[in-house]
Amino acid sequence: QVQLVESGGGLVQPGDSLRLSCAASGRTFSSYAMGWFRQAPGKEREFVAAIRRNGGSTRYSDSVQGRFTISRDNAKNTVSLQMNSLKPEDTAVYYCAADGSTRYQPSTRSMTYDYWGQGTQVTVSS
Repeated sequence: QVQLVESGGGLVQPGDSLRLSCAASGRTFSSYAMGWFRQAPGKEREFVAAIRRNGGSTRYSDSVQGRFTISRDNAKNTVSLQMNSLKPEDTAVYYCAADGSTRYQPSTRSMTYDYWGQGTQVTVSS
């Protein structure tokens, strides 16, 4: 069982940066690939970024590639999402998720993730 708690959301202007964090409970955090997803009003949840268990591989959606960076600290049981050059279309509730499978590459599919946080709101508006 893993419990995930996101933090760091807020209201920012276009072009600003924001850093989201996700704190995980439990002693087996390093056994999980971690992902960030987001859901805007009226839209389906979409993949944002994911990182392998040891942090050695990352994946990004095309819409955030080059602007967002996912990282993890297994000693502190945390995963972070650094978001730069934010755009109004980045506005959404952001969720972190944990995938306990042993696949080599971190998954981009929400159905493969076993545990989810409650989400944190990110609003990009002038």
